[in-house]
Amino acid sequence: MNDQSAPLKESPVKKFIPGIAWFFLVLILICLPGSEIPPVESWLNVIYFDKWVHVGLFAVLSFLFIYPVTKLSISHQLKKNTAIKIALAVCIWGLTTEFIQKFFIPDRSFDMFDFSADSFGGLTAYCWCRFKYLK
Repeated sequence: MNDQSAPLKESPVKKFIPGIAWFFLVLILICLPGSEIPPVESWLNVIYFDKWVHVGLFAVLSFLFIYPVTKLSISHQLKKNTAIKIALAVCIWGLTTEFIQKFFIPDRSFDMFDFSADSFGGLTAYCWCRFKYLK
């Protein structure tokens, strides 16, 4: 049998490349010094725009790792357990980013509300995937 005629099986790792890329984008954004972040218009402060950005960033991060898990050839229970672990890891990553900002990034600080928004985003994506793909 000719090896070239055998179908190539795509590595499951490739499905996580968007999540990995997003992870590094979030890392770059949280490492920006406070002096390089543009000021927010006063009306955006009223609607807590900064917190919604955190929700969005971490919801996408969680989704980009959970969704590929839903497509893997593993048991349904293992998919659910892995999705929960990913969501919790995203929450822990949100807490970690706050400590990184506090101790290593100039003009940035620890903000418990940012961590809450990060966690809300990660858990929202988990809930979405849980009800949409892991019924």
